[in-house]
Amino acid sequence: MSDPELTSRHRDTVEEIFSHPTSHNIKWRQVIKLLEHVGEVTEEHNGKVKVTLGPETEVLHRPRKKNIDVQLVVDLRRMLTNAGYNPDRTPAVEDGETRDHGDGRWGAG
Repeated sequence: MSDPELTSRHRDTVEEIFSHPTSHNIKWRQVIKLLEHVGEVTEEHNGKVKVTLGPETEVLHRPRKKNIDVQLVVDLRRMLTNAGYNPDRTPAVEDGETRDHGDGRWGAG
């Protein structure tokens, strides 16, 4: 199965997620649309959202406001990178040597 091609809107959302410094204006609805396009999204009865993307499944908490918080940005960067959806489309580092920690730091996993 091949990865779905990203639309320009989805590419913009990925760019926002990976921008440095971290953007504080990333809209939850744009993130959900991106995740639905590249993975499997299921809304749970408690309002949380279960996302399966590439090799991992996460349960995300819907933000109280329309924009996502920095911790969710960090989690999304990890998930998207592991699934090959970072801006330069390079796969995740498998050996644990160098990782983007999502806060501008790079280093050992």
